[in-house]
Amino acid sequence: MKKKYEEKQLKMFVNFDAFILVLILLSLLLLKYEIVIKIVGIVATIPVVLSALSSIKNRKVSIDLLASIALIVSLIEREWISVAFINLMITSARMFARYVQIKSHSALQGLIKSKPTKATVEKKGKIFDIPVEEVVVGDRIIVELGEKIPADGLVEKGEAMVDQSSLTGESVPVFKKEGDKVLSFTTVVSGNLTILVEKVGEETSFEKIIKLIEASQGKKAEIETTGDIFSKWYISATIIISLIIYFYSGNINLVLSLLLVSCADDIAVAIPLALSAALTHSAMHGVIVKGGGFIEEMSRIKIIFFDKTGTLTFGKLAVENVFTFNGNSEKDVLAIAGTASLLSHHPVAVAISDYVQKKNKKIDEPEKMEEIMGRGIIAIKKGEEIITGNVLFFKEKGIAINKEQLYIVNEKKDKGFNIALVGKNNKLVGFIVLADKVRPDLKNMITELKRIGIEKTIMLTGDNENIAERVTKEAGIDEFHANLLPEQKTEYLNQYMKKYKVAMVGDGVNDAPCLAIADIGIVMGAIGSDSAIESADIAIMRDDLSQIPELIKISRRTISTINQNLLIWGVINIIGFILVFSGALIPASAAAYNFGTDFIPILNSLRLFR
Repeated sequence: MKKKYEEKQLKMFVNFDAFILVLILLSLLLLKYEIVIKIVGIVATIPVVLSALSSIKNRKVSIDLLASIALIVSLIEREWISVAFINLMITSARMFARYVQIKSHSALQGLIKSKPTKATVEKKGKIFDIPVEEVVVGDRIIVELGEKIPADGLVEKGEAMVDQSSLTGESVPVFKKEGDKVLSFTTVVSGNLTILVEKVGEETSFEKIIKLIEASQGKKAEIETTGDIFSKWYISATIIISLIIYFYSGNINLVLSLLLVSCADDIAVAIPLALSAALTHSAMHGVIVKGGGFIEEMSRIKIIFFDKTGTLTFGKLAVENVFTFNGNSEKDVLAIAGTASLLSHHPVAVAISDYVQKKNKKIDEPEKMEEIMGRGIIAIKKGEEIITGNVLFFKEKGIAINKEQLYIVNEKKDKGFNIALVGKNNKLVGFIVLADKVRPDLKNMITELKRIGIEKTIMLTGDNENIAERVTKEAGIDEFHANLLPEQKTEYLNQYMKKYKVAMVGDGVNDAPCLAIADIGIVMGAIGSDSAIESADIAIMRDDLSQIPELIKISRRTISTINQNLLIWGVINIIGFILVFSGALIPASAAAYNFGTDFIPILNSLRLFR
């Protein structure tokens, strides 16, 4: 409600400014009727003076202070055309500033679109509709084709393709089935779902993202603060220099012309406009940047650290290869390993049973199963003993492994793979090679980072050196550090932060300390994860590594545009001062000159919205 009220108020102010603008233009057209331009000039001056007084009250020096002095002097000197052009300039700047605020709401509008007002709930065998606000945790809701999901939850029944573009920026719908998590305000585009509600209202991912965007719009970037400090000195210096010139020359028209040329209202609009464009673009593509300051910092990053598990890899073991011995086929080895692994929750066992079942093979359940922690599994099926585990476990059980077999096993282990040996009736029948799979787009992302000037990419992991080396070679990462505890990871970051701007990319689960101390903390796949969304400076909603170089390019272009604007503004002012001192500009033409040139940096920033 508060946000709607603020937006309504902003639009009202824009309409008021538009009305004043029309009056000023009419007064210039009706120049021969001096009374009209006088009245309009005084009316239009009032908001500027009130804004300047408000800034002084809050101990701030604003552009409106400089404009107020110029307006009051112009009114005293009866320079009505100057008054009209100053107000034209200030009113236009005000409209652009409010346009920036209204435009920033478009990110929210892109997320919100059309909120569902009702939810179809199933209770005690009955199905009925209730207002979304009345949905509570534990409810079962039914979502049909074309409907929006009204709350975060878990799919209990059904299959569907879900359009998540409003939250993640993904252009392709995502398949959801029983056991999958679904998010509020995403749309079912095929199929239907029965969902067990886990989060409602402000606890949903949707509402958390909205809060983040609202917060980011209220945070100033460092470059804005620098601009504000510069403005204070610049305005103060302009006023002092103008007083000195008047004291020595007594030429009020010269002083007034200088004041009119020196108004920096265009920069006051152009800088936040550029940052707003970057924040809006990122949010619409599923990247939440928590303030313009992080856009600036991102443009300076030279070193990027990556967590391995869940960031560069999927964080889940998968079968890579199957080796067979003693006349057994791959089918035999998988059937034996599948039976031993079926009832276990160990990551290796889960990966094996998943792989066997995906090959459309039914797994026979063992009659008995014992899991020995850190060693392996012993299972009994039809009186036969089945065993899976590591080399040490097989040696303890007296299962022979010849030199050739051991060589192959060790070769794979040295390359960073996980190995599960498979045995039956006290004989080795084969082994299964598993690995935490590297994301398919990783190498392209690292190549692109190097192309755009990132000096070094470094991976930090708690895994052993063999696994770390395999991932870095596969991805093209420059450097890795393995066997690290969380506190050791922060030590590596601190070493580089003494010389460079550093970013840390993680999944927000076990790398929160690194994300917190890095110049920029980036969380991947943050959608649905409260801790991930809250722990980073930048939250990338989906697991799309290509967003990282894209984000760097956007931030650099934004800062480049801001620097261009500062240069344009400086050149325009220098030319204006030369024209004033040469006598080519008098107050009326100085006001017209400033008004005409104001739009150059603003239009330059507007290009970013494309």
